[in-house]
Amino acid sequence: MSVPSAEVRPAAAEAGRAPDSAEGKRPWRDALRVYLEPATLRMLALGFSAGLPLLLVLGTLSFRLREAGIDRTTIGYLSWVGLAYGFKWVWAPLVDRLPLPPLTTLLGRRRGWLLLAQCVVIGGLVGMALIDPRAGLRPLVACALVVAFGSATQDIALDAFRIESAATEKQAALAAAYQTGYRIAMIWAGAGVLWIAAWAEVAPAASGAAAYQNGAWRAAYLAMAASMAVGVLTVLLSPEPAPRPFTPARSAGEWLRGALVEPFADFIRRYRWQAALILSLIAIYRISDVVMGIMANPFYVDMGFTKDEVATVSKVFGVVMTLVGAFVGGVLSMRLGVMRVLMLGAVLSASSNLLFAWLGSRGHDLTALVLVVSADNLAGGIASAAFIAYLSSLTNINYSATQYALFSSLMLLLPKFIAGYSGAFVDAYGYARFFTATAALGVPVLLLVWLASRSLSIKSAAAPRP
Repeated sequence: MSVPSAEVRPAAAEAGRAPDSAEGKRPWRDALRVYLEPATLRMLALGFSAGLPLLLVLGTLSFRLREAGIDRTTIGYLSWVGLAYGFKWVWAPLVDRLPLPPLTTLLGRRRGWLLLAQCVVIGGLVGMALIDPRAGLRPLVACALVVAFGSATQDIALDAFRIESAATEKQAALAAAYQTGYRIAMIWAGAGVLWIAAWAEVAPAASGAAAYQNGAWRAAYLAMAASMAVGVLTVLLSPEPAPRPFTPARSAGEWLRGALVEPFADFIRRYRWQAALILSLIAIYRISDVVMGIMANPFYVDMGFTKDEVATVSKVFGVVMTLVGAFVGGVLSMRLGVMRVLMLGAVLSASSNLLFAWLGSRGHDLTALVLVVSADNLAGGIASAAFIAYLSSLTNINYSATQYALFSSLMLLLPKFIAGYSGAFVDAYGYARFFTATAALGVPVLLLVWLASRSLSIKSAAAPRP
């Protein structure tokens, strides 16, 4: 599949085309065929590379530290390592514009940054594998920060690579493929790493801190580092998207304006008063999921579900349902339009939180857990595919890495901040009220999606016809 050049891309893609402005509806057969195209398959593999590091510096790491006897308060503080993902927009302009002389010459700007970021992740994971947390946390935390920084940088370059690799009408399918690869990686980094660590134990583990065997975790983390080869090989074998010509800067100040200021100024110029509406929608669209998700695992423990039950239902089966949701969301977005599916995803995501309140009344009911996790992850997959396609449609291809990094960071900062108070809320009011409150957080999202869709319709109607 040839990559569209800057000259043949739709004009709307140059300035952030409206997601539902395509003429007519695509036949179902054409909508499904896009999943077999090379660009889509590449995003499947690169999505795996992007999803692998996340749990290894957050969820899986907390399991490892707790088994090593590290107290929960310290583990909670260490979760701030994940803030690297929320502030990646700070260095996104460098990834967007700064060449890496040897790698850019050999691979191109996007692939060069992708390969560098992947190598940083691999190095950090190897360091995490070799360090015993019982001997001191600082070296392990330093390596975790390296992994998080490399992973966030990979996300920046990968988002730009995806946006520039296909026309706007195919972005929903690429987003769905990316989400599929990402979720497969989360299974591997969530359940897979636990299976490897258990298999590598030299003797049946005892309970408590005595159960910790650093050699087993070393084998598991080295296997995760080796798994990054999927992304490395994909980068080496992929074509570089058509490069965008940049006028050489005459001074450092001019370069900084073009790299740091202009991407944000461009967005404001294009959307004017609608920019505030769009940014507000981005900031809270996933708020129900993110705030609720912080308390999901403590809830499972308090309901009496075992580690095996949670791993099988939540980490494996739940992720599979997210894949199904991402696929459905991608197809529906191409068939019905992104904004309609964006609204559907918002409704489903908020409503599924109420099912957790119902699950709390059931106690240790494995069948109910399967049903609730299935519905929640299916809704999340649909919402994610549509939301990523929506964010992609907002970017100007001249500043794709910087603008998308801003959007994807913005969507996490406020929800993550509010989620920090989720434990205190549960202690004060209980799980049932907590899950109901997180569902209510989705109501403003519905209003903002409706307003954004309405403003998009007005803008499309006012646009001059060719």
